[in-house]
This record gives sequence, structure tokens and C-alpha cells, in this order.
Amino acid sequence: MWLHRAMHAGFYVLLTASAARYVAYHGVAPAVLVTAAVLGAAYPFGVRWTAALPAVLALWLGLVWPAPSFGWCAIPLFFQCLRQLRPRLAVPLAAVLTGAVVLAQVRLADAVEPSLVLGPVGVAVITAAVFFDRRRLLHQAGVLEERQRLAREIHDTLAQGLSSITLLLELGDTGRAREVAKENLAEARRFVRDLSPLEGRTLTDALHALCDRVEVEGEPYPLPVPVEVALLRVAQGALANVREHAAATSTVITLTYLGDAVTLDVRDDGRGFDPAAIRPEPGRGYGLDAIRDRVAELRGTMTVESAPGEGTALAVSVPTP
Repeated sequence: MWLHRAMHAGFYVLLTASAARYVAYHGVAPAVLVTAAVLGAAYPFGVRWTAALPAVLALWLGLVWPAPSFGWCAIPLFFQCLRQLRPRLAVPLAAVLTGAVVLAQVRLADAVEPSLVLGPVGVAVITAAVFFDRRRLLHQAGVLEERQRLAREIHDTLAQGLSSITLLLELGDTGRAREVAKENLAEARRFVRDLSPLEGRTLTDALHALCDRVEVEGEPYPLPVPVEVALLRVAQGALANVREHAAATSTVITLTYLGDAVTLDVRDDGRGFDPAAIRPEPGRGYGLDAIRDRVAELRGTMTVESAPGEGTALAVSVPTP
């Protein structure tokens, strides 16, 4: 997403500018510049894997104390904390980052003045306000999209069925009306079931109910309901394919939480196939095309790696707000 890319680019701009300012005022200090280079190299790992984020923050803290010029790099790091961690952990950690900038500036200042404190605090407050307002807008957009989807579902299923029943009753065809009513009732139950397929469980628990071997990588964080439902449906479809076609002895599901996406991998050791030779079968709901379409609705991607006799690996990636 554009804001994420802007923050990542901004980090390297600020890192470069801070290094240039330090050299201009203090000369070349190998320890400081090497630490800055290591921080720049480690930053992408902190973005991709939440478990690596503490190491990136530790590098920055070790750099900003002797070289307060690097304090401005706290802005994108602050944003990453808010984005990757849960609020109860991210907010206190962001406060620690802000405090480190303030202390480093005060330590080297000739005289303590309010701007040394108010400047970093103000920037931190603005960054947090932008982040949480953006999250609110994304949530509202997701709610609106879900309402529109439900409206289409109701119109295409329940409303059409009730209209058919009314017309048949007016024509006196009670037998056919009874059949349509039964079909509509079954459709209504399916509709309600699809609204809450997790039934109060976490996504991980729901996946464990489908497969004995489920691995979770990264730090789990709350996912939008449409994303959880889509991933659960993808797992169900992929496992249905494995049961019907693969003749596999082992299947593993891997759920990975990344900074701005969540991925689901389903791997089996079955007979495999040639993905280029697969043709969709009419009336089938668990095919690869159905999975691809479901993931595409969430702006995600699907890849399949397989070959005859070598098993199959299906991977989907869905961006998370």
C-alpha cells in the first residue's frame, strides 16, 4: 500500500540524512556509520517479520544515544510498531521510542528548552493520529463493502426465492411453492452459516479442526472477518482437493503473519499434477479457479507449485490493513 511504501522510503531518506548530518558535525565515526548501515540492512527484516522488529529497535536505540541525529528515524519505526503490534504493546513501545529521542537530545543540548521535548512528542502524536484515523477509515470501508456484499446475497437468494413463492401461491401451485420454500430455507441456513463459519473459534483453532498439522509463523494479530473467512474457505477447498485427488499421506497447513499480509500454505506429499494442464470442471465449487477468485476479491494472490509425483504446494497471500 502506498502509505507503507512511503514510510519505508522515508526511513532510508531519514537514515541517510541523519548520517550525513552526523558526519558534517562530528566527522567520520566508523562505529556509528557501521551501526547505521546494519540498521538499514536489518530494517526490511523487521518489516517482514514481527519477531525481528525488537532487534531493529534495539539497533536504533544503540545508535540514537551517541548520535541524536538519527532520532528522526523514530517516525517510521514508530509507525511500524503501531502497524505490526497490538495497541496495548505498540503504544507503550512508541512512548519509549519518543522518550529515547527526547533524552538523547537533552543529553547533548547546551540548554534544555521546551522544543526538545515538545517536538518529538508532537511528531509522535501526529503519527499515531494519522495511523489510527487511517485504520478507522479502512474499517468503515470494510463494513460498507461487507454490507453491499450481504445486500447482493440477500437479493440474489432470499428475495428471489420469496418472490417465486409469492408468484406460485398466486397461481395456486402450492406444491411447487412448498418445494421452493424448502429450497429457500436451506439457502437461508447456508447464508447464515457462511456469515459465521468460525463459530466463535480463532482462525488457528478452525484450521486445527481441519488438519492435524497446522504451523503458525509470525506474531498473530486480529484479521478482518472477510480475510479469516476467505482463508478458512481456501483451506477447506485445498484439503478437499487433497482428499479427492492427491492420495497424500501427509498434509501441512502453514499460516504466516507478516507485517502487511497474511499467507496460507497447504502442502501435501501426494501424486502431484501439471498445473498448466488443469481444466475447470463444471459445477465444482472447490476448484483452483474458485479459490483464486475468492482470494482475488480481497486483492490477494494464489500460486500453485506441483509436478507429477512430487506433491503439491498451494499458497495464497492476502494483504491486511
